[in-house]
Amino acid sequence: MRHRKAGVHLSRTSAHRQALFSNMIASLFEHEKIRTTHAKARVTRQVAERTITIARRVGDVLAKSPEKRSAEESARVVQAMRQARTVVRNRDAVQKLFEDIGPRFAARRGGYTRIIKLAPRPGDNAPMSLLELVDGPAEAPQAEAPKAEKAEKATKSKAASSSKAAKAKSEDAAEKAPAEKKPAAKKATKKATKKKAAEE
Repeated sequence: MRHRKAGVHLSRTSAHRQALFSNMIASLFEHEKIRTTHAKARVTRQVAERTITIARRVGDVLAKSPEKRSAEESARVVQAMRQARTVVRNRDAVQKLFEDIGPRFAARRGGYTRIIKLAPRPGDNAPMSLLELVDGPAEAPQAEAPKAEKAEKATKSKAASSSKAAKAKSEDAAEKAPAEKKPAAKKATKKATKKKAAEE
């Protein structure tokens, strides 16, 4: 029985698990989304959220420039970075965590990531998931401007297509009007030929 043995082993030794989590969290911080099996995503999410919380707690200090920080505040930042480096061994990922991700989640109390289930893996049918940060990259507000431009283009194209349709309808109506007059003219010519035949 596995009493009092919490945690998921993932069929790995403890050193292998720590290396796995370190690499996966570094990739998550670098790319802001990773695709992995559902079991690994669930465990990685727990460790990643704890690491983001370490950076978020010093977010107010990180907002200040390094020259304006007191000695105590600088010590808090250094200690937080050391704590994060025990989990994530990639310097660039830790740097991004404290410069970008931590301040971005300063107002959020937990729930920094989401797991989205994907289709099973083709080779072994393993359940796959997408683990991503909730807010996305910092460039997200700039991405809204192209969406607005696309919406304007769509409305312009709809207006253009409706005006084209109206023109086509008017042209069809113009074509139908002479066509309707032609049978009347044919009837008149038939009547005239009948009168001439009767007179003769």
